[in-house]
Amino acid sequence: MNSKKKTVSLVLGSGGARGLAHIGVIQILEERGYDIRSISGSSMGALIGGIYAAGKLDVYTEWVCALERMNVLRLLDVSFSGAAIFKGERIINTLRELIGEQYIEDLPITFTAIATDLEESKEVWLSSGLLCEAIRASIAFPTIFSAVPYKGKTLVDGGLLNPIPIAPTLRDLTDITIAVSLSGHAKNIPEKLPLEKVIPEERNKYHQKIIDFIDNLHRKDTEKKEDAGFFDIISKSIDVMQLTIANFKLAAYAPDVLVEIPKDACSIYEFERAEELIEIGRREATVRLNEFEQSA
Repeated sequence: MNSKKKTVSLVLGSGGARGLAHIGVIQILEERGYDIRSISGSSMGALIGGIYAAGKLDVYTEWVCALERMNVLRLLDVSFSGAAIFKGERIINTLRELIGEQYIEDLPITFTAIATDLEESKEVWLSSGLLCEAIRASIAFPTIFSAVPYKGKTLVDGGLLNPIPIAPTLRDLTDITIAVSLSGHAKNIPEKLPLEKVIPEERNKYHQKIIDFIDNLHRKDTEKKEDAGFFDIISKSIDVMQLTIANFKLAAYAPDVLVEIPKDACSIYEFERAEELIEIGRREATVRLNEFEQSA
């Protein structure tokens, strides 16, 4: 690449915990001198992209790399509304503590989070207002996290309609568009062994029963591959849906560089594997950027 920094519109796709690989991609772009001017993201892509636009990616990376499975489960606040398993408020409150309350229009980088209007069955581009609220709407996958009321609309996960949102960047005056898909071809990446279960002493008995139930579902998924568990079915169903939609979106809007994270890097809920996933993001970004720079 020449000495002048190339300006970038960065598109970050949805895919649950695999989205932690976005961190590694961003790290490589910065190390190579690319200037990220604009970010568009769906679901986990919106979360990582929004944190980066707010200038807090290092803080988040340090925090997420310290998470173990029980820490992840403690972030899940069970909903009793019947509309979803979790409310999602505890996750967003933790995010507010990490990055502060910021408005999208005040960020130094142009940012758009993609959500889905459940009643109108259409995309909603959130490019103003409170950053954490936009992220909360973009990650609200139906049945898992509660939907978000917004200006008379009911918003859910952006990945339902647009898992790799390139369209919001089409008017950007940047040199190149780099998209990161979390639905790449499987590469038979070895799975990490299940972590030892640690039960906090201060956990009340009722809450602990809920945690035990979720944890047992997780263990069934990792230990009995021939007998698909609850979260395993959800994970694979989401993968199938998003891969199909992503292929259509990429056919309509081809980015200059496409970084693909293998779909078997992890399941959608394995957030305790942050360090591995960040390294996968770094590796895949390095390969694709080497190819791009050699052909430029």
